[in-house]
Amino acid sequence: MKFNTLMSSVSLAAAACVAHAGAIEVDNAWVRATVKGQQATGAFMTLTAKEGARLVGASSPVAGVSQLHQMTMDAGVMKMGEVKGGLDLPAGKAVALKSGGYHLMLLDLKSTLLKGSSVPLTLMFKDAQGGESKVELMVPVAAVAPTGVAHDRSAPMDHSMHGNMPTSKAP
Repeated sequence: MKFNTLMSSVSLAAAACVAHAGAIEVDNAWVRATVKGQQATGAFMTLTAKEGARLVGASSPVAGVSQLHQMTMDAGVMKMGEVKGGLDLPAGKAVALKSGGYHLMLLDLKSTLLKGSSVPLTLMFKDAQGGESKVELMVPVAAVAPTGVAHDRSAPMDHSMHGNMPTSKAP
């Protein structure tokens, strides 16, 4: 299913959908389900900018804080931390936000995110001229990446540094 619009916000009803907002395409968005008491989770998707842009922020009413993070390996140790300043989206190149790499963190969760539900998520972008735009999504919650969604199977996602979030591994 594909949505085309000239508006700066789009509703995404299923992970297999593609949303277009201006010059940004959001594909295969999903949020990892949580368990009771868990305070953080990840949001994943593929972003493609027609003319180049920068992902500069995200927000969701289900989280007190939303941040762009990157997971890296340093001397055999997996580390994760916030990416300050945003993420470049080169013109026409798909950039994956996935387990084991760049991803969005939803922190200070206000409730449990149940598999099969969906959550609102707003992405903020800047283009090369400094113009700002937003994409508003309704993102499905799943326990693992939906079928057909690429993810890094070699790197488990460890959010133990973010409070009560247990280590979870991609299948």
